[in-house]
Amino acid sequence: MSSAETVQDRLAGAWRFMPVHSSAGFAIKYLVASFRGRFEEVDAQLVDGRLAGSVKVASVSVRDENLIAHLQAPDFFDAVQHPEISFASDQLAIDGDRVELNGQLTMKGVTKPIHATGTVNGPTEDFAGHTRLGFTLETTVDRTAFGVSWNADLPKGGRALSNDVTLTVELEFVRV
Repeated sequence: MSSAETVQDRLAGAWRFMPVHSSAGFAIKYLVASFRGRFEEVDAQLVDGRLAGSVKVASVSVRDENLIAHLQAPDFFDAVQHPEISFASDQLAIDGDRVELNGQLTMKGVTKPIHATGTVNGPTEDFAGHTRLGFTLETTVDRTAFGVSWNADLPKGGRALSNDVTLTVELEFVRV
């Protein structure tokens, strides 16, 4: 972004979310490696430089389908009482292709401030003459601060799950 260009200039107006080119996932250390999952139902809005989004908890997907019911249970996301995880930005800053944003994440009815970093691509024109914009954003949160507290003691000490969870989203928009 040139020094004369502002975030508002680059992201001005309304943008239509493109779910087919977007994703939301998480990673957490389990025992000795990362356990990864994603949400199949992702939604986002971008209007005049303000970014918001949500995922449907019932759409959680992991490699072992036997774990999905446990992840939707009160021990983890509690899909019945809290069907969505949502985010809304308070501040967004762009420097070239780097982006930083501050906002509010709500999970299991608990809202906490978060800071995310990543990249922004575009705006650029596609083959049909539409203007597209993409974000890749990542943050790490303490899951226990949101009431996601299930864990298990290990026989020789320690805990099965880390408290830190890395959240990653890739979002694409088309200018309206």
